[in-house]
Amino acid sequence: MTPPQGTDDSANKSGRRAELLDIAATLFAERGLRATTVRDIADAAGILSGSLYHHFDSKESMVDEILRGFLDDLFGKYREIVASGLDCRATLEALVTTSYEAIDASHSAVAIYQDEVKHLVANERFAYLSELNTEFRELWMGVLEAGVKDGTFRADIDVELAFRFLRDTAWVAVRWYRPGGSVTVDTVAKQYLSIVLDGLASPHN
Repeated sequence: MTPPQGTDDSANKSGRRAELLDIAATLFAERGLRATTVRDIADAAGILSGSLYHHFDSKESMVDEILRGFLDDLFGKYREIVASGLDCRATLEALVTTSYEAIDASHSAVAIYQDEVKHLVANERFAYLSELNTEFRELWMGVLEAGVKDGTFRADIDVELAFRFLRDTAWVAVRWYRPGGSVTVDTVAKQYLSIVLDGLASPHN
């Protein structure tokens, strides 16, 4: 049965929209938001600048859609992990692994977030970024605090510093990790967790 013409048009428009977002995300990640113009995106997509406005009303709308899609998916997974009832170590391992998987699957979006979040939060349109930053802190700090309390993690650690270390060292991998490269995201996550949870020193020393 042939679908109605409107269905085909809608699917094509949706596919083209996703393609344009992917092109924009790559340019934003490589050049920065301020240095990337609507014309740059249109040129990379092989269309006129005016045609881009048939899909998006502004560059900010594109950034918003890129980040919302990435963050909605990431935080949905975070919430499921924390609510799943795993022990503290397994929960932390899952949070870290999911973060690295996000770097692999949404590399450009992660790079945009890391580079631009401090500027974007000043824009009311992106107020949700501050809210998610707060939630991120609460989720991860909660796991660390619970782990110290139940003896999973060392009692002498500074939980605040441990949180900052984990937050910053995990996400900075977007600077050097390349999806599809010789080192897989699974290998990176496992090595990172091994160093963080078990240390660098040999158990025989």
